[in-house]
Amino acid sequence: MTPPALAALHAQCFTDAPAPWSASGFESILATPATHLYTRPNGFLVARHMGPEAEVLTLAVDPSARRRGTARALMAQFEAGARIAGVQEAFLDVSESNSPARALYTACGFGEVARRPAYYGDGSAALVLRKDIQI
Repeated sequence: MTPPALAALHAQCFTDAPAPWSASGFESILATPATHLYTRPNGFLVARHMGPEAEVLTLAVDPSARRRGTARALMAQFEAGARIAGVQEAFLDVSESNSPARALYTACGFGEVARRPAYYGDGSAALVLRKDIQI
């Protein structure tokens, strides 16, 4: 997927976000050596692997293609890539008000380790989730 395609899909998925990621933002972050892009038809995941840790930066699935396993497949791709890179633990942030994403991450084995109150523009907290990656 090209940066403009990533930005277009991101904008479709995060309509309530103050500023979805731009094409130039995707281009910039993907130029960073530690950043990895995982893709599937109708979705993508951007993550950063940093030594023994990894972080999911964003995950987007076309709203018309949701609930068909794309997000789980992307999370599995991410975890496999992280494992190959020697990552031992993975982190991500999710809005406490995003029930579908929270359910996905729980099903993928992530658990809450911290909370950032009023982190998002709508006043919801960011939940910091963590998972051990088995090498």
